[in-house]
Amino acid sequence: MIKNISVIGTGYLGATHAACMAELGFDVVGVDVDPEKIEHLSRGDLPFHEPGLPELIRRHVDSGRLCFTTDLESVGGWADVHFIAVGTPQQAGGTGADLTYVDTAAVSLAQAITKDSLIVGKSTVPVGTARRLSSLIAEESRDDVSVSLAWNPEFLREGFAVEDTLRPDRLVVGVGSEADEAVLREVYAEALSRETPWVSTDFETAELVKVAANAFLATKISFINAFSEVTETVGGDIRTLADAIGHDTRIGRKFLNAGVGFGGGCLPKDIRALQTRVSELGLDHTMTFLNEMDQINLRRRERVVTLSEQILGDLAGRRIAVLGVTFKPLSDDVRDSPGLDVANRLFNAGADVFVYDPEGNANAAKRFPRLGYVDSLAEAARDADLVVLTTEWNEFKALTPADLEDVVAARNFLDARHVLDAGQWESAGWTFAQLGRMFPQG
Repeated sequence: MIKNISVIGTGYLGATHAACMAELGFDVVGVDVDPEKIEHLSRGDLPFHEPGLPELIRRHVDSGRLCFTTDLESVGGWADVHFIAVGTPQQAGGTGADLTYVDTAAVSLAQAITKDSLIVGKSTVPVGTARRLSSLIAEESRDDVSVSLAWNPEFLREGFAVEDTLRPDRLVVGVGSEADEAVLREVYAEALSRETPWVSTDFETAELVKVAANAFLATKISFINAFSEVTETVGGDIRTLADAIGHDTRIGRKFLNAGVGFGGGCLPKDIRALQTRVSELGLDHTMTFLNEMDQINLRRRERVVTLSEQILGDLAGRRIAVLGVTFKPLSDDVRDSPGLDVANRLFNAGADVFVYDPEGNANAAKRFPRLGYVDSLAEAARDADLVVLTTEWNEFKALTPADLEDVVAARNFLDARHVLDAGQWESAGWTFAQLGRMFPQG
């Protein structure tokens, strides 16, 4: 019977997984090399924003079901299942995945384990990693214990990570034996009792599922943004176009929202790492479309600057409010954020840029401290020559012309997420631009 679980790595993925395993009734220890992080997590304080997670951590820390430590040795003879949830960042100066943390965690665990155990990788890795690590674990583990490896990719959406862990839309496991699959079925028994789809496969397929899913989602976003380049030139309604093709059940409407493109710590990194890996495998031409997707994505950001210049002319000395610099709402993540990139490009074009994001200001300021950061929408828009919406927080989606008309210096608005009603703003006397919509010349 599985009772004790360890989670190695307590970043976004690891902290979420540890708390959710405790919620499912297991005793859980989260392990990390950073003492300060462990101290904060033990109080339920998170270094990132994720709705519902701090409360879940505090509840299970208080109940004694969840704790955090830097002592990896302490879980070696205690846990029945060990999840590896460390980061796989993009290589410095390259596009491939840096597997240093995964390799270190696997070797350290194998050396520390003193009872028959299952190690389960959750980190996103290039195909071939799990099979290599399985051999490495066999070499490093003690002769008197049986230690095996499985791969169980995560499919978390920032802002919904707790829900996605407790009530996943599917569970994928790459296993080397029926016994290992049985262990994971026990871990996820509650989800399986709700008839959650279960996909049991080999290591390679499990590794590829995550990057394939992210590449497909990025493809859909890039596809509709490529068509938005067309509608900006010839006219047409990109949102209606997306609705129309989205009714086709073979296509679906999700991830067909035209705008400033995708970002974050997963999609851009994963598609670049996938390109690198297939090239290493001698399949250079197999994923060339991913490079074009990347270029479409970056062109959307520059298009915001171009439209701003069409509205204002020379941007030097013009005051511009940028609403939203997290890569998506319900997050404080600014990694590869389109909104933050746009704000910086506007600054480079000479504008005085004032940024407001409900959760992301502090993280954005660490990356681009030269921008102006303010604590409210009204303060950002005060005396602005142009307001640019780049992240679709509900606060911004609810905006009306009346909310800003007495605040701004000029009635100019650029909706880079295509979430507002253009007719409403234009009827109120605003110059209103949207990505995916032809901007009137002259």
